[in-house]
Amino acid sequence: MRGLQTLLLILLAIALLVFDYRTTYFVKIRLILATIVTPLQYVVSAPFDLVDWMSTSLTTQKQLLAENTRLRVQKMLLDAQLQKSFELERENNQLRALLESAKVQTANTKVLVAQVLAVDSDPFVQEVIIDQGSATGIYVGQPVLDATGIMGQVVSTVPTVSRIMLLSDTRSAIPIELVRNGLRGIVVGRGEYGQLALVHIPEAADVKVGDQLVSSGLGQRYPVGYPVGVVTHTKHYSGQPFMEIAVQPSAALDRSRLVLLIWPQQEKLMQLVQQELTETTKASKPFKDMHSNE
Repeated sequence: MRGLQTLLLILLAIALLVFDYRTTYFVKIRLILATIVTPLQYVVSAPFDLVDWMSTSLTTQKQLLAENTRLRVQKMLLDAQLQKSFELERENNQLRALLESAKVQTANTKVLVAQVLAVDSDPFVQEVIIDQGSATGIYVGQPVLDATGIMGQVVSTVPTVSRIMLLSDTRSAIPIELVRNGLRGIVVGRGEYGQLALVHIPEAADVKVGDQLVSSGLGQRYPVGYPVGVVTHTKHYSGQPFMEIAVQPSAALDRSRLVLLIWPQQEKLMQLVQQELTETTKASKPFKDMHSNE
């Protein structure tokens, strides 16, 4: 029975196919059925389309996040390389200026370039540590310069590193003279970067803002003629024997990464001191003769 029904259905299907192929009667019926079935197809496929869309969106978002992270890391690396390039360029420029300064100011004098390793954290101490020590001949009291002027002196040293006391330290004192008129004095530190003072200068002394100060060589520690600072302020007090004079250091005490250690020619310093003593003796001789005559 079932076999007969199946055969009849097959024959009916074949007849409908032949009828549809030979005539156009079923075209309208197919259009009507397609119109009815199409919304059902959208409803049935909508969940699958939604799942595909969400899966694609999540995958795209993950890819974008990963790409964004990769680009950020790459940018950080490039920024770090750029900063390193700037730092190398700055150090090269500073080293070039330092060597040029050494060539001009320290002819026939032994010099050594060193790098600042650390800065003393004590706010009341103006000191730095450099990467050269007694193994390279560094000694206590040795003068230290940068490309623009005197920075300070060595106060302690071990074989590999040395400690430098800057001119701004309150314990620092350096004999100077004014380039304009040769007036001599002492510049001391005020305990702050960029703050020096010219002390014990009489009220009547000829000191002006903008006067250049250089090392006088007296004291036999700092060589003669090296820049120390520039007068930035003078103030007179009524009834006081000395004026107040502020000095801006020539050296970049809080910025220099490279410093220059020199071995001054002690013979010239001794000659200068001897010359000063001779001139002082000659100047005081007439007064002694006058006193003896009396």
